[in-house]
Amino acid sequence: MIVLLLLSFSSLAVWGQEPWGLKGEADDFDIDFQSGFQRLPRQVVVSQRSDSKPHMTDFIVKSTIFSRYAFTAVSSTMVNRASRPKDAVFQMQIPAAAFISNFTMIIGKKVHQSEVTSKAKKSKDKIKEHSGKNDMDSEVEIFTVTVSLPARTKGLFLLTYEELLERCLGKYTHVISVRPKQIIPKLLVEIHLMEHSGITLLEVAPLRNSKQISQSTAASPPPSTKINQTRTTAHIRFAPSIIQQAGISENGVLGDFIVRYDVNRELGVGEIQVQNGYFVHYFAPKDLPPVPKNVVLVIDTSASMVGKKIKQTKDALFTILNDLRPTDHFNIINFSSRVKVWQDGKLVPVIRETLRDAKKYIYLMSPSGGTNINDAIQTASKLLKAYIAQQDKSVRTVSLIIFLTDGRPTIAEIQPHKILNNTRKAVENKFCIFSLGIGRDVDYKLLERMSLENCGVMRRIDEDSDASTQLEGFYDEIGTPLLSDVRVDYSEDSVEYVTQNFFTNYFNGSELVIAGKLRNSTIDNLHVQVTASTSDKHLMLEADMIINDTRKSSNNAKGGSNDAKLIQRAWGYLTIKELLRSRLKNSSSREKEILSDKARNLSLEYHFVTPLTSLSVMNSDEQSSGSTENVMNESEVKDERTQSLQRMTKPDSTSLRKRKKTIVVSKTSADGDPHFVVDFPLSKLSVCFNIDGQPSNILRLVSDHEGSGVTVNGQLIGAPAPPSGHKKQRTYFSAITIIVSKPSRSYIEITPHKVIFDSRDRFILSCDKTIEVESEGLAVSVTAHSKVTVTIQEYTSFVILLHQYKNPAPYQRDHLGFYILNSRGLSSNAHGLLGQFLYSEFQIIETAMNTSGPVRQQTQTGAQTKGSEGSKGPVIMLNIKDRLVPVVKKQRRIYNGQHQVDCWFDKNNAINLIDGSYKDYLVSHLFETTTSSAIEL
Repeated sequence: MIVLLLLSFSSLAVWGQEPWGLKGEADDFDIDFQSGFQRLPRQVVVSQRSDSKPHMTDFIVKSTIFSRYAFTAVSSTMVNRASRPKDAVFQMQIPAAAFISNFTMIIGKKVHQSEVTSKAKKSKDKIKEHSGKNDMDSEVEIFTVTVSLPARTKGLFLLTYEELLERCLGKYTHVISVRPKQIIPKLLVEIHLMEHSGITLLEVAPLRNSKQISQSTAASPPPSTKINQTRTTAHIRFAPSIIQQAGISENGVLGDFIVRYDVNRELGVGEIQVQNGYFVHYFAPKDLPPVPKNVVLVIDTSASMVGKKIKQTKDALFTILNDLRPTDHFNIINFSSRVKVWQDGKLVPVIRETLRDAKKYIYLMSPSGGTNINDAIQTASKLLKAYIAQQDKSVRTVSLIIFLTDGRPTIAEIQPHKILNNTRKAVENKFCIFSLGIGRDVDYKLLERMSLENCGVMRRIDEDSDASTQLEGFYDEIGTPLLSDVRVDYSEDSVEYVTQNFFTNYFNGSELVIAGKLRNSTIDNLHVQVTASTSDKHLMLEADMIINDTRKSSNNAKGGSNDAKLIQRAWGYLTIKELLRSRLKNSSSREKEILSDKARNLSLEYHFVTPLTSLSVMNSDEQSSGSTENVMNESEVKDERTQSLQRMTKPDSTSLRKRKKTIVVSKTSADGDPHFVVDFPLSKLSVCFNIDGQPSNILRLVSDHEGSGVTVNGQLIGAPAPPSGHKKQRTYFSAITIIVSKPSRSYIEITPHKVIFDSRDRFILSCDKTIEVESEGLAVSVTAHSKVTVTIQEYTSFVILLHQYKNPAPYQRDHLGFYILNSRGLSSNAHGLLGQFLYSEFQIIETAMNTSGPVRQQTQTGAQTKGSEGSKGPVIMLNIKDRLVPVVKKQRRIYNGQHQVDCWFDKNNAINLIDGSYKDYLVSHLFETTTSSAIEL
C-alpha cells in the first residue's frame, strides 16, 4: 500500500482518546449503502459505478468545548467498490490556531496509527527562523491525505485537533469545516459546550463559504440545526439530509459551521480553572471607560496598491476615521518610494474639521513607486514619540501605529533584519505596532516579527474577498483600549511555569489568558493580584481564589477523567505557543536554542507536532517491531508553512545525471555581464546584444501580465571589471523574480543562494540542495549549485543558472543567468527586453553606402552585392519591424560555456533593436507588473 501524506499544517499532536461512536466500525463490512439514501433531485446524482472513485459513506465531526478549550474529532468512511485499487483523498480544513492531536487510518483490517518524533537539528549555518503554524498567518490550514485504497475495501480516517478559543469582539468563535466534496448519506456535526461560569450568549451562524467574517446575528442557523441549552451547557447538532445538502451545495462543499458564544463575567480578577495541578486564568473585565488613544495610520501607496486594493483601503480608512473618539488624536502617513506626512510634526484632535481634511487627503492618495517600509516606520515612530514626550504625564493614553502594506521592502533599506533592528531602536517600547498585510506578495514574517517585538499583532487581509470589511473588523478589535500596563501576579510560593503575565494593552471584547502550574496541587486557595491603568486612575484588584470547588466540579462534569485533562492540555498548548513566539522574537542564538529545546520537549510530551517535531504513521504489522514509516517528507524545504504540497521529491544522483545529459538547450537568454541572446527558430538565426545597465537597476525581461499573467524582472549588481578588461565595471543579475497573476497571484524570487516561492503556500528553498515543489500549477525544481527550473501551467518554462564562486576574485560576484526554455504559454502580446522577440521575425540584408546614388540592398540569401562607384563597401544590417540595425557576426557561449551560439551582434546597446529605449524597461521594484506606456503594444 502506498501512503502519501500531504500536510497543510506545522503543529500536530496525538491524544489517545477514541472519537465518539467510532469503536469497532473498521471491522464492520456489512454496510447497507441504500438505507441512508432518500430520493434525490434530478440534478443530484450519487455515482455508484464500479469504476468510480471511492465513495464517502459518512462524515462525522464531534467537538467538546470545556472552558474555551475545544477538542474536535473527525471521522470519515470511504469505500472502493471498484475491482482495482483507487486513490482515496481525505481532506479537512482546520483552524490555523489548532494543533492536530491524532491521525489514524484503518484500511481494511490494518490500523495505521500516527506517532510524533523530534525533528533532526539543523546545523547552525542552515537554521532558518520561522513561526510555524500561527493564528496570525491565516484563518485555516488544510490537512490532506491520499491513500491507495484496495479493491472492494473500506477505509476509515480519524482526525482530532485541539485549540484554545480566542475571544474577539466579545465572542468566542468555534469553526468547523463541512466540505466533504460529495453528497453523502450520513453527515453529522455535533458540539457539546460546557462553561461553569454560565453561558450568556449563544448563536449559530449561517454556513460561511468565504473568508469574510461576519458578526451578524440576524440570519438563521443552517437547516436541520438543533440547539439545546442550559445555564452552563449547550448541545448543538447539525445533520442535514441528502436533499438538504443538495439544496445548500450540489458539490458537497457546504462551508463553515460557526458557533459563537460568550460567558458570564464580572469586574474582578477574572476566572481561574484548575485541574490536576494546572490552571488557566481568564481575565476580561467589563464596564470600563475607554482609554484615549494616539494613533498613526501608516498606509502603503506604492504602485502595486493600484485598483481594488487602494479603493478598499480607502473605504476602510473612512470608516475608521468615523469610529475615532473625541478624546483620540491621530495622523496619517502614506509611503511609496517617498514618505508623506499629512500633518507634519503633530497629532491632531478628532474634530469635524480634521476628519474632513483627513478624508480629503485619503481620497487624493494615488499609488505609484516602490515600497519604502523602513523610512515609513521611522517617520511614524519619530512623530509618535515626539507627541508622547509633549503630553501631560497625568493624562493616560494608549499609543499605537497601524501599519498596512501589500508588498516587500524595495526602496532604501530592504534587509528585513536591519529593518527590525531600526524599528526596535525607534520604538523604544513606548508604543505598539499593529501590522496588516494585503495579498500574497507581503513579507509576512517581517510584519509578524515587527509586531511581536513591539507589543502588537499581525493579520493577513485577503484581497480576493471584501478587504475593507476585514480592515474595519481588525480596527474594531483594537479600537477601544480599556486598560494599559496590565500585570497579573500570583503568590510566589504557589505557582511555577507561568506564561506571559504582562500585557501592554487590553482591548474591549478581547481576553487576557495566563496558564500556569501549581507547586502544590492540593492547595485550596490561590492569591491573585492584577494591576493596570484605566483612563483616569491606577487599578489594583486582589482576591484569594478558592480552587477546590472548581477542581471538583470539573472532575464531575460530563466526560469524566478525559475532560479532567483538558486544562492540563490547555496549559501545554499555551506554553508551547508562548515559547515559539519568544523564539521568534529572540535574536540570541543561544536563547533560541534554549527556547527550542523547551518547546520541543513539551511538544513531545503532549504529542503535538510543531515546527520542531515531525509526524510518522505506522502499519499495524509494523507496530510489533517498532519500526515506522515516515510520511511527512522533510526533504530540504525550509518551510514557513508547508501546505498542500502537490509534489515534493528529492531525486537521487542517478536521475540527476540523466537529467543533465538530456537537457534542452535554450538560446533565448540573458546571462553574464549581462549578454542577451534571442533565438528566432523560423529564421534559424540568433541575435545578440549587450546593455550597459547600472547597479541596482531592475530590468523587465518578460512582460505578459495582461496575457498569460506572467512577468519576469531581474535586478543588477555591480562588480569591478577584470584588470585586462576595457570596462570600468560589470553588471550581473543578482535576483530574478517571476510573478504569476493567473489563475491566482503567485511569485518566485530567485537569488544565487535561495528561492522564495509564494503561492497559496510559502516555501524557502536552499540552492545548495536538490528539491522539487509544486503548488497552484507552478513547479519549482532546484538542482543543487546548478540551476532552478520554473514551470508555469506546463506550457511556460524558465531556467535560471546559478553562478556561484567558492573563492571569488575581487571582480567576481555570485549571479544568475536567465533562459526561456518554453514560451508556448506566453501570449502574442508578450513584451520585455526578451519577451518582445518571441513572436517577431527579422531579415539580414546588405546595404551599399553610395555617395552618388541610391542605396542598393539585397537579402543575405541572394547574390553577393557589388558596390557601385563611390561605394564604401557593403554593410550588414538587421531589418526588424522596419528598423535597420547594423550588426556583425559573432559567437556567444551560453550555459556556463557548455554551448556555443552563432549570432548577429548589435554593437549599439540595442538602440533601434528594442522597442523604445533602455529606460523604458526599468521598473521600480522586483515585484512590479505594470508596463511603461512608451512600449505598450
